Amino acid sequence: MSKRKELANYEKNVTRQMHKYNAYRKAAGVLAKHPTKIKSGAEAKKLASSEYIDRDGIGEKIAKKIDEVLATGKLQKLEKIRADDTSVAINELTKVTGIGPANAQKLVAEGITSIEELRKHEDKLNHHQQIGLKYFEDFEKRIPRSEMLKLRDVVLSEVKQLDSEYTADVCGSFRRGAANSGDIDILLTHPTFTSTSKKKYVIVTSLFLVTHHQPILLKNIVTCLEDVNFITDRLSLGDCKFMGVCRHVADSDGVEYPFRRIDIRLIPHDQFYCALLYFTGSDMFNKNMRQHALEQGFTLNEYCLRPVGVTGVAGEALPVSSERDIFDYIGMTYKKPDERNM
Repeated sequence: MSKRKELANYEKNVTRQMHKYNAYRKAAGVLAKHPTKIKSGAEAKKLASSEYIDRDGIGEKIAKKIDEVLATGKLQKLEKIRADDTSVAINELTKVTGIGPANAQKLVAEGITSIEELRKHEDKLNHHQQIGLKYFEDFEKRIPRSEMLKLRDVVLSEVKQLDSEYTADVCGSFRRGAANSGDIDILLTHPTFTSTSKKKYVIVTSLFLVTHHQPILLKNIVTCLEDVNFITDRLSLGDCKFMGVCRHVADSDGVEYPFRRIDIRLIPHDQFYCALLYFTGSDMFNKNMRQHALEQGFTLNEYCLRPVGVTGVAGEALPVSSERDIFDYIGMTYKKPDERNM
């Protein structure tokens, strides 16, 4: 883990200063993508006006920390953090999915300072946290792209077999071409579920008309993936989001795959491509695209694209049937997913 990411985690989990967390996280991402090694804090600051980062980029304080690392190979603030047992323990416990900073601080206050000690006190954990602890070592492992492709293929194949009208795609850094991923994040939609369907949809068969509730759309997929032993555990299942655990069944050569985190989001059909764009990222690409949209007289978010009139009031959502439609509306050159890493 880079020094900047360590600092970011400290600000998120220990001090709870999210503005500092976001600043360090952005800086870490930008510098990681820079084609050559940064030679000074001043050079890093110049990235704020380049293609690598937006205008809220690397500021004076982060630039000074970069200079300190380049000059000494160390960062005094980080050395102090690493020497503080409480900070180390809080950061360690937040690695368990379901345990946030507040939970971690409470556990540390009760004397639980490591994963090993946490295993002795599972009674203090809810269902989500218990599953996170159960598969802790597997969840810590990155998922190679070759395995992500196998996980994706299982999901898409089962979805299409269940109902060919479903549309599903894996988003996140995987869709941007990443060599490895932290989890598998899937967007799902069905033409019978829209933003105006008010959680109900209708299936017409040759015999009769049946009214179903929207949650069936997601529940059916989850149940199907459980039936083929792909989904192994449920963390939560709501109307529009499932969180759980999956594993690719062993190949013919007998290779056993780790357990992986999986999220499936059900999106209204008319909002699917705005959501796909948003959840594909990157965060900075999204921010820059939203800013460009505003400059062209539109407001863009994960739900829809709307024109903004002279009064500043956003109008009705524009029809969007592909990601390219969004780029075309705002007059922006289309970027393929693997061109959105910023």
